[in-house]
Amino acid sequence: MSKIVIVYHSGYGHTAKVAQAVAEASGGTLLPIDAEGNLPAGGWEQLAAASAIVFGSPTYMGGPSWQFKKFADASSKPWFTQQWKNKLAAGFTNSATLNGDKFSTLQYLVTLSQQHGMFWVGTGLLPNNAKRHTRDDINNLGGSTGLITATPSDASADEMVPGDIATAKAFGQRVAEAAAKFA
Repeated sequence: MSKIVIVYHSGYGHTAKVAQAVAEASGGTLLPIDAEGNLPAGGWEQLAAASAIVFGSPTYMGGPSWQFKKFADASSKPWFTQQWKNKLAAGFTNSATLNGDKFSTLQYLVTLSQQHGMFWVGTGLLPNNAKRHTRDDINNLGGSTGLITATPSDASADEMVPGDIATAKAFGQRVAEAAAKFA
């Protein structure tokens, strides 16, 4: 059986809500990065024991939050000993606008995974982008490389688009399926 860990930073609660949906659907464990960019006690050990690591960060100014970047920079210690090599990796991001340069954040997460020698898992979801589709449809934003969600800047985490949460759950299922096949 695979062990999935979702390591993420959330500045306002939106990315945390996405992480929770991914964890719920994947059976994964949440590992939050705090406001100072640090993992909780035992966090590095959880990542070392994982068979799949899902990275999550809000997109701020076209990239991951500084707190996530601090975590990523600190991951040079497990990189040096190749602790994450051949694990599965996946990622997600949230920002206020429909695009908001989310792809830059996803590309950062992909690059981080590749530096660690991991295998990347995309969404495996077709986009729902015809006229009849709405923001409440799964993968309405059309993410393939990773999960992307959008929350208006004046919306609380409880007001997130239901379609984005459903997409997060579908993504979590995809990660769990990949981890089961890969095990």
